[in-house]
Amino acid sequence: MTPPKNLKRVKKQNRLTDDNIDKIISAYRERKDVDKFAHVADLDEIKENEFNLNIPRYVDTFEEEPPIDISAVEQELADLDKQIAVAEKEFNEMKSQLVETNQDEK
Repeated sequence: MTPPKNLKRVKKQNRLTDDNIDKIISAYRERKDVDKFAHVADLDEIKENEFNLNIPRYVDTFEEEPPIDISAVEQELADLDKQIAVAEKEFNEMKSQLVETNQDEK
């Protein structure tokens, strides 16, 4: 599993990079919302969330995936099928040219 963008993989643990530590400190000091990163919640908002401080309640980190071009995928699959057919044909031609030898005879 790859670590999130703001973390650096170090052995089996993730470590914040210096740049991201600076970004966190800056958002904290400036008390500002940063899209998909930080949110300044007042006590009333925290109370509305039953004092639950889980990040997704305050910061939307969802990133919409780009749409998939089904036609392009179908074409790519068709091209791959053709490549496989060519490779299988070449393999079968080479296989038919093999001469069987008896390994027991020396």
